[in-house]
Amino acid sequence: MSEELHHHEETEGAKVDPSTLPNVNLTPKAVEMVRKMHLKEGLGPYKGLRIGVVGGGCSGFQYQLNFDSEKEGDRVVDLGGVRVFVDDFSMPYIAGTTLDYVEGLHGAGFRFDNPRASRTCGCGSSFSA
Repeated sequence: MSEELHHHEETEGAKVDPSTLPNVNLTPKAVEMVRKMHLKEGLGPYKGLRIGVVGGGCSGFQYQLNFDSEKEGDRVVDLGGVRVFVDDFSMPYIAGTTLDYVEGLHGAGFRFDNPRASRTCGCGSSFSA
């Protein structure tokens, strides 16, 4: 286990050890769609899906998804052949989150099921913890 996983993060006055937090999960449909997008964009094997949070949005935090390379301190998980990267800042807020891909009358896109979110908004990409 690397030293980065034992790095302690200050979060709302409490120390949180990211190595003790559960991972982020992807449904089979989300894995399928990420693979398709990865292939369509012609990305190499070192590019994976970065899942993170940034301040903002209507509820305090906003989810962020993009293809990226691994960075120092990332939690790295392989889910069905998809490499997923989560940084130390984001992990305490999204640990245990399941990323799904849904299709419906209002369009299609990724949906976050975050057990740590105390409030979400109608846009589906913003939450508070």
